[in-house]
Amino acid sequence: MICVKSSVLLRFKVSHAAEIVYNFARFHERSIQNLAKRTVQMTPQRPDKNDKLFEPPLEPILNDRHPLYKLASSIDWQVIEHELADCYSADMGRHGNATRLMVGLHYLKHTYNESDESVIDRWVENPYWQYFCGYEHMQHAFPIHPTSMVKWRGRVGSARMEVLLKETLSTAIRQKYIKPSDASKIIVDTTVQEKAVAYPTDARLYLKSIHRLVRLADERNIELRQSYVRVSKKAFFSQSQYARACQYKRATKCTKKLKSIWGV
Repeated sequence: MICVKSSVLLRFKVSHAAEIVYNFARFHERSIQNLAKRTVQMTPQRPDKNDKLFEPPLEPILNDRHPLYKLASSIDWQVIEHELADCYSADMGRHGNATRLMVGLHYLKHTYNESDESVIDRWVENPYWQYFCGYEHMQHAFPIHPTSMVKWRGRVGSARMEVLLKETLSTAIRQKYIKPSDASKIIVDTTVQEKAVAYPTDARLYLKSIHRLVRLADERNIELRQSYVRVSKKAFFSQSQYARACQYKRATKCTKKLKSIWGV
């Protein structure tokens, strides 16, 4: 009787342990699927035209001679959507933002020299920008968060971003703004030039302050017993050399000397 109870108890423990392992595996698998759904987006959906069915459309009230109005129908948006289709998953995640919206915002951003935040702020105020991005009715809310543009660029990658440049050139050729021969060769000026970059270190700021005080004293005819211009310049030069040589104690000593000359 004891052996039977022991075998039953052992069988119960084994089955209970197997159930725990199975539930843990299912939980782990479900967590991975949820994480994948959050990081992967499905194919973007185009704006629903029926949402604004009873509102006046933008097309009749816009000036058809406006450059953005003409450009909206000149760009082959379907080619761009086809080239960027492999950036999205077919059956995982939520639907991504419309490709034309994201591409149009990047076109507007670089055309008008805007940031991710400012281009979205101006987009709400400008009906031509909304029409260029594929919207047929006036929008009064922000279409996306500015961080979505950063995430979209990371998803597309630098290689696929060349599709936007390619379509820009193709549109210019179709509209006969340039000839095909004009885009056959690219001349890039890669001349290397030095930049006069001066970092605002403490020693440099002290030196500028000393020179400025001396100049203000000269303008107001204030006679100084000693200007310390050459002494401060020499101390600053020594501080730079010591800092470059990683002799930080000597560099700090020169900085303190400049600070005392400055009068603080």
